[in-house]
Amino acid sequence: MTMAPHDPTPADRPDPRVAAETVERGLGRRTFVQAALAAGAVLAAGVATAAPAGAAPSGGTRLPGEVLQPRKGRIDGDVYLPSIPAPVYWGYLPRIGDTPVARVRSGRTITIDTVSHEGLLEDQGRDPVAYFRSKGVSRDQVLDDAVAIAAKYSRHTRNFDLDGPHVVTGPVHVEGAEPGDVLKIEPISAMPRVPYGVISSRHGKGALSVNFATATGGITSAEVMPNTPDRRDTKDPAKYGNVSVFTPVSKGRSGVATASLPVGRKGSVSWPIDPFAGLMAVATTGAPTLNDQLVNSIPPTVGGGNIDVKLLNVGSAFYVPVLTAGALFSVGDPHMSMGNGEVALTALEGSLRLTFRLTVCKAGTRSAPSVAFRGYPFGETPDAWVPIGLSDPDGSANSQVSDLDIASRRAVVNALDFLQNDLGMDRAVAYAYLSAAADFEVSQVVDRTVGVHGVIPKSHFR
Repeated sequence: MTMAPHDPTPADRPDPRVAAETVERGLGRRTFVQAALAAGAVLAAGVATAAPAGAAPSGGTRLPGEVLQPRKGRIDGDVYLPSIPAPVYWGYLPRIGDTPVARVRSGRTITIDTVSHEGLLEDQGRDPVAYFRSKGVSRDQVLDDAVAIAAKYSRHTRNFDLDGPHVVTGPVHVEGAEPGDVLKIEPISAMPRVPYGVISSRHGKGALSVNFATATGGITSAEVMPNTPDRRDTKDPAKYGNVSVFTPVSKGRSGVATASLPVGRKGSVSWPIDPFAGLMAVATTGAPTLNDQLVNSIPPTVGGGNIDVKLLNVGSAFYVPVLTAGALFSVGDPHMSMGNGEVALTALEGSLRLTFRLTVCKAGTRSAPSVAFRGYPFGETPDAWVPIGLSDPDGSANSQVSDLDIASRRAVVNALDFLQNDLGMDRAVAYAYLSAAADFEVSQVVDRTVGVHGVIPKSHFR
């Protein structure tokens, strides 16, 4: 890895993490984002350049036919970034001012070996070799980088009850990105690194959490999931009684990658997988420590983060506002498949080799949806525009509001703003159209900040 020229040293300017964190704690995340977009005042630290990879992008999601250990197998991007223990963030997002671990030119591609947290976490023993061996997986089918992260991660002392679960890789400096711009994130390819995943349900979390077994929560104590004894009182995550379901993946009919689970004694249920990154982020805040709750990886934010919108798969585009020089892109929470809602707490979690094209959309242009230029994430697929609504996009700056009504209203407002400002529809007509012809779907209900996204078919417009 070769070094690139650095920005001014900390002695030449205020520490951007401290400055940004101070401003944000006073303003809140949403106001902070709007102010930074307008002022363009937050700077990034120096960067290091990742070594290039040889293969050209090919597109598409496919099974690789082998375990994709670090640096093994096909690499589609111009730049390759492995997930080794030193640069990854376990449970937190990169901060404004953090030193990037790779650099990519706008419009070029980067391949990132993402690592799923499932099998690594403390309630599963923090030993992926032993955990997956108990499921019948041999050592050569367990990822070396997952083993190294579980054993050697030391950037902060892990706290299972406070930290996010996600292994986050980055940040990546995108050349030319400045505050006020938008980063266009396009997943180009997504390959399962191993032929299995895990779906987990944990006490106190998920759509049927014990927290909702109240007079107004809609469920009884008997309906709480998981339906195993809750032993969080032991303070030992391995004894909590959480439930993780090992899920094999193989080639099904017509060679389609398929996940399967048992039904009864002899039956099974199978479904095609559709891999995507649940977490795609740019840095939006500073914080004095790496594991400050301001940058906890669980709640999605205006910078994306743990957005968990399953439509943001290969062939889609995700637009996020840039808050600092270089954008500082990061990725994690790889999913092999997910149902809208993600009700049990996790999707089918599984490590993926993901390739993205990262493109800077400059302020003052129409190269990205206007909603993103105004400071809110926005999605797009080949067939639809995907306005996104979050219940509390300040992340962990304040207590989370897990209210789907709020998220749905924001998704509708963002849809209206897009139709009016980008497509030229009269706002009242656009409101009527959304009610008659567009869909608004629950993204997820489990990430503290809940989400709703709209689906506006492009085929309706001519």
